[in-house]
Amino acid sequence: MKKLLIVVDMQNDFITGSLGTAEAQEITEPVIRKIKNFDGDVVFTLDTHTENYLNTCEGRNLPVIHCVKGTPGWELQKDIKKLAAGHRCFEKPTFGSTELAEYVREKGYDSIELIGLCTDICVISNAMLIKAYLPEAEIKVDSSCCAGVTPESHSNALGAMKMCHITIQ
Repeated sequence: MKKLLIVVDMQNDFITGSLGTAEAQEITEPVIRKIKNFDGDVVFTLDTHTENYLNTCEGRNLPVIHCVKGTPGWELQKDIKKLAAGHRCFEKPTFGSTELAEYVREKGYDSIELIGLCTDICVISNAMLIKAYLPEAEIKVDSSCCAGVTPESHSNALGAMKMCHITIQ
């Protein structure tokens, strides 16, 4: 079985920066352990914005500057960044990455697991895109290695993914 772990947006701005939360900080060590122990391929995503972020659709709806390419907040958390060296990283200007979904389909993965931030925005967006691109693949989300904007929205996102036949662990 060809397996892939997708580590979604474990960036400083989502952990300790402008959009950081205690829940994001709490999952950092479990995410590191998961990456180190995963038996398969690992890729990473990076929420990537530019200086004109506030003029974008997302910026008008979430007017908090974050993950501007080249800033410390855009960088992966320091220990995760070390683990990402040599692995494919997908920069994405929005919640989900069609480039990532196309990559997953081209590589023909049988099992895809997602972890990271934020469950209720980028994790769910990428899980649903991948489900559309690979409807027969096993897609899983490890809830212990994810955090949402709020605990309630995290729970709601897990429920929505479960209803779409994504396995929640």
